[in-house]
Amino acid sequence: MQLSVIIPVYNEEATIRRVLEGVLAVELMDGISKQIVLVDDGSIDGTHHEINRFMDDHPKANLIRIRHEKNLGKGSALNTGIKAATGDFIIIQDADLEYDPREYNLMLKPMVEGFADVVYGSRFVGSQPHRVLFFFHSLGNRFLTFFSNLFTNINITDMESGFKLFRSEILKQIKLKEKRFGFEAEVTARISRIPGIRIYEIGISYYGRTYPEGKKVNWKDGFHAIWCIIKYNLVNRK
Repeated sequence: MQLSVIIPVYNEEATIRRVLEGVLAVELMDGISKQIVLVDDGSIDGTHHEINRFMDDHPKANLIRIRHEKNLGKGSALNTGIKAATGDFIIIQDADLEYDPREYNLMLKPMVEGFADVVYGSRFVGSQPHRVLFFFHSLGNRFLTFFSNLFTNINITDMESGFKLFRSEILKQIKLKEKRFGFEAEVTARISRIPGIRIYEIGISYYGRTYPEGKKVNWKDGFHAIWCIIKYNLVNRK
């Protein structure tokens, strides 16, 4: 079996090498191998150089590198990565060190054991370390999750989590449309309508960033997420 790790990257010069080193170092359960699908979404800082250095130092790494000539958004980068992924499972790994690759096995366990088709990593449950940050940001995430649950009728605690694991055949059958940060709301709406889907949730660590440290999501993305919840649950259900 193989796990495809999709890493969308935009201007992450300071963290991308550490993320790649962390992903490469993880030993997966049951002898599962790794494929890294790195999508550089038009970075204009030194990200390109850091990726080159990593590839030079690790020539045997199973890594596919794709570059968008201009920034198209996280959703577009993920769509590109999903199409290129060849693994049995697909996990999304942000390039900013907020999520820990060492927890892949926590996510994989219910899937490998045959219980889950989709696993969400939740920042709001469990005993793993969580960085204390913005009250209103946390409140907004909880509201978006609650609002999403109202429409999907599934009881998750962290819809906006960037740490999600899918069986490859399930994710590849979904025609995702969102180009930017609406991916989380759209994919949640779409998987919730798959007959017999088994969704699990695992408490994960969260090493959040502040805006001076490079965090990109802002209040405008929150309002867009609300629209996406309505759009993909009511307006565009196809």
